[in-house]
Order: sequence, then C-alpha cells, then structure tokens
Amino acid sequence: MNTTGAIVAGLCVSLFGGCTGAPFDAVVERKLLLQRDAEWANLAASGKDVEKIISYWSDDAVVLPPGQPAVEGKAALRAMVTETQKIPGFRIRWSSTDVTFSPDGKQAYMRSTNETTLDGPDGKPITTPGRAITVWRKDEDGQWRCVVDIWNELPAAAK
Repeated sequence: MNTTGAIVAGLCVSLFGGCTGAPFDAVVERKLLLQRDAEWANLAASGKDVEKIISYWSDDAVVLPPGQPAVEGKAALRAMVTETQKIPGFRIRWSSTDVTFSPDGKQAYMRSTNETTLDGPDGKPITTPGRAITVWRKDEDGQWRCVVDIWNELPAAAK
C-alpha cells in the first residue's frame, strides 16, 4: 500500500471504524470466481486431497447428486468424496462458463458442463456427460465457496 492509501485507510479506521472497501467489480470477481472453480475442478479430477477438495464448499453446503439423497454439511461431503474415490475408475471433470452475480456481489451462480467416468461391469470406462448449476457465496474471509451444487445428465440428443 502506498503512503496515500495508508493515510486513507488510517482515517477510515479512526473516523468511521473502518471503510466498506472497494465497490463490487463484476469483471474482477468473475475472473476470480472462474479461476477458483477451475482450481477446484483440477483438484477434484486428481482426487488426491479430500480435505482440500471439500474446502471449496461452505460449511453449510448442500449437494444434490442425480438420483441420490441430498448431501449436507462438511462431514457428509467428506464421506461422499471419500466414497467416490473408492469407485473403480471414478473421475469427474467440469468447466464453468457463465457467471451471474447478485446485485450486492456477495453471491453468484454458474452454469457448467461436466463428465463423470467410472468403470462399467465389464471394466471398461463409462462416461456420462452432464450439466450443473453451482451457487457460490463470498464468505467473511473474502473467499468464494460453493453453497449449492446440483447436476444431472444431459438430455438425449434429438433424432
């Protein structure tokens, strides 16, 4: 921080008890959120660090996997991720593109495409393409975390 910035910050703290910070910048936050989501996708694809994978969800996150009961909270998410790593050939990949922010910039939702792969009964990989919506919240620590995660299979192609 330069000298002027330090003076302004000091005045804010002494006169007003703190400043609200910079106004919401959708362009910057979009880039940050897409980058965070891509980091999470790469980590999930590697499947190596359960604790790091679940750190991208909020403590109160709800995950709605296709055809399965809701998974709520960190303990249940930890169990879900641990169990998926035991499935032969399991891999998940996704890519998010569209970001829509709440007017105050504290929440957002993203659309994405995904692929889930696992070994079939014959041992050959079966890949299911899908689509997803994730809802994100900017937590008190300034970090974006996923609070709702839902996905399903893509519809069958028209004939």
